[in-house]
Amino acid sequence: MILTIHVLVCGDAALPESLSTLPCTSVPAVPAKPDFDALLPALDDTDARLVVVGDDGALAATVTRLMRGERLHVEVAYVAAERTPVTRLYGLPVGERAAHLAVTGAVSPLPLIRDDSGTALVGEATITGPDGGPLVGEAYADSERVFSGEIPALRVAPTPALPGVRASAGRRLLRTHWLPARAVQLGAVGAVVTRDGVTTPRALKRCSFYRDDRSWLLVR
Repeated sequence: MILTIHVLVCGDAALPESLSTLPCTSVPAVPAKPDFDALLPALDDTDARLVVVGDDGALAATVTRLMRGERLHVEVAYVAAERTPVTRLYGLPVGERAAHLAVTGAVSPLPLIRDDSGTALVGEATITGPDGGPLVGEAYADSERVFSGEIPALRVAPTPALPGVRASAGRRLLRTHWLPARAVQLGAVGAVVTRDGVTTPRALKRCSFYRDDRSWLLVR
């Protein structure tokens, strides 16, 4: 039995009518720590559920805050207006069907994927060189080399089951060769990371994505 359900409306996302009678909090499109400070203590019940209405970046920010705040017992439901990497990855509905599932659905524990900045990855990261140019460097998925040299982009995504994360060299293709792993590590001349639609403000020399020893709970 769910004791607490709270809706997080992110940015200009439209609140589905079926969720309008539930407690709601409006936050920026990509909520930050202060946006959660007053909300999360109210979700410390064992059977709390947080419904995120927004995009993949909003969901990633929410899971990040639950991870950093040691509140991964909170169930997370996701209501997106249209298809996204997250909805495709986990087979989630969108719109009003997603709103219905957010209240009635059951949860599944999923591998928790994070990067070395302590930010969760829930859908997909695309890594290019500066200004969207070629990525020059070398990446490994566990001990297997993903690429060495120059490629258009590196893609990294969670997996619904273990080992937890996967990587692919190149932009989106009809047939993409993915390498599954527990961790993906990149060293580059300059790497610009777009994680769940949010781009890093500066180029990095190194970055990694890896499976945490904890799981997060997604309604699906």
